[in-house]
Amino acid sequence: MSNPFVFLDLRTSDAARSRRFYTELFDWTIVDVPAGQTTMPMFTGADGPWGGLTALAADDDRRAQWIPYAPVANLDAAVARATQLGATVVRARVELPQGAVAVIDDPTGATLALWEAKPA
Repeated sequence: MSNPFVFLDLRTSDAARSRRFYTELFDWTIVDVPAGQTTMPMFTGADGPWGGLTALAADDDRRAQWIPYAPVANLDAAVARATQLGATVVRARVELPQGAVAVIDDPTGATLALWEAKPA
């Protein structure tokens, strides 16, 4: 089986500290990519961005974590199916320039992002 994930997001309460840690530990390249009125730090490689650093909001009490993005053909159908199977929606559908994402916790509490890319 090939890698089932299309993106990885590091949700962190200290983006600067996480950035320093991963660049020093693995020599990963992180570039700041324009994102509306701000920029988003993105992990990049020869094939382009493969992950990002997202700061947890001050009122977000979740711990820092890596969240994998799994591609789906129909985000709404995938969220409905996931909840039928016992998942909890952490973040409802969010539209982004490249597609849409929803975040779920599986029945055991593991967090997963479901990603529907915009048609090419």
